[in-house]
Amino acid sequence: MDIGVEQVRRYRLRGHHLDRKLPPKDLLAAAGACGVQNSPPGAWEAALFNRLEDCCLRDLRWALEEEKTLLQAWSYRGVPVVFPTAESGVFLTPLVARPGEEPWIYTRGITLALDFLGMTFEELLPLVEEAVRTCLADQSIRSKEALDQALADAVCPGLPPEKQALWDAPSMYGRPDWQTVGGAVVSFLLRPCAFSSLVVFGARQEGSPVFTSFSAWTGQEPAPCPDGERELVRKYLRCYGPSTAADFAAWLGSSPKQARRLWNSLAEELVPVQVEGRTRYLSAGELDALTESGGEEERLLLLGPHDPYLDLRDRWVVLPDPALQRRVWRTVSNPGALVQDGKILGTWTAKVRGERMELRIDTWDELTTWQRRQVEEQAQAYAAFRERELAAFCLDREH
Repeated sequence: MDIGVEQVRRYRLRGHHLDRKLPPKDLLAAAGACGVQNSPPGAWEAALFNRLEDCCLRDLRWALEEEKTLLQAWSYRGVPVVFPTAESGVFLTPLVARPGEEPWIYTRGITLALDFLGMTFEELLPLVEEAVRTCLADQSIRSKEALDQALADAVCPGLPPEKQALWDAPSMYGRPDWQTVGGAVVSFLLRPCAFSSLVVFGARQEGSPVFTSFSAWTGQEPAPCPDGERELVRKYLRCYGPSTAADFAAWLGSSPKQARRLWNSLAEELVPVQVEGRTRYLSAGELDALTESGGEEERLLLLGPHDPYLDLRDRWVVLPDPALQRRVWRTVSNPGALVQDGKILGTWTAKVRGERMELRIDTWDELTTWQRRQVEEQAQAYAAFRERELAAFCLDREH
């Protein structure tokens, strides 16, 4: 079956709930489509602003910090992700690697510390897990640096005597004046600990993240999800399909071996399709949704940096020009993206000065009068969502 790239974009917009806004009562559906990255802090709020009617910061933070129907934890690619608390069995548990499936992309850098200590990943992970289990059972720790060192101090007494001095030596990463080798090891291994629900994010305090355990934060143990591995792949395909096992592995940040196992758990449901001459796969039950015609209300979106829709691996689907891709997906400090009909039309950035916001939009081509009006309305709405006055608005074409 041949599928046009326009159909792919339309399908993905629906999967991400970007074809039309959902009512406020569907907050969990919006956040649970594929989880919402929260790096940089606040990215999850911007994403849900584009997916929910009458979205306000107070309601989002209430769901995350008071009602706790939403949860934040390190998930795929080791990034902080906000997702429905009841779906930890989808967004956390399936990411636990089986023997021989390490490393994850975000733990590869640990090799320097392991070589220095003369210890293995498999030796240290259980020690760090036990330290996390003990330290966070009934308390919270403010700031990532404090968490790393508290856990490193808890691990040290259980190491062989000849390893303890090495463990407490200055780190070979970044800031040896405040981080030890043990603190660096803990920092790498906290992500795998999160997959076992041993560490999650609590409510921020004075701008700093706070860490605790799933059970201490929610007052309950994680709900098991026997079909969690397959459901994780289904969620990925609803938002990024048709796709491939390699792109799925890149989205997860896992080893190819682990990604292939998860992908193959859904093998009997997958069917091949052709997209621009490329073979891709989709769940058979989604074929009708992929091929159905449009008809959705035309929307112009200001998607924030690291919005889930922009987290695709096949970037040519939304922006064919490689030079323009480099303006959207940067090594650091990605801008937001101006999107219409699933295609990226330009980038945007915002600066906040006290109670005032300045927003700049740069487009690849001239916009129509309708588009310019829609962009300014979206800018005004976003500033209001952030509880700021839109003090300056600049719309320009890149040259």
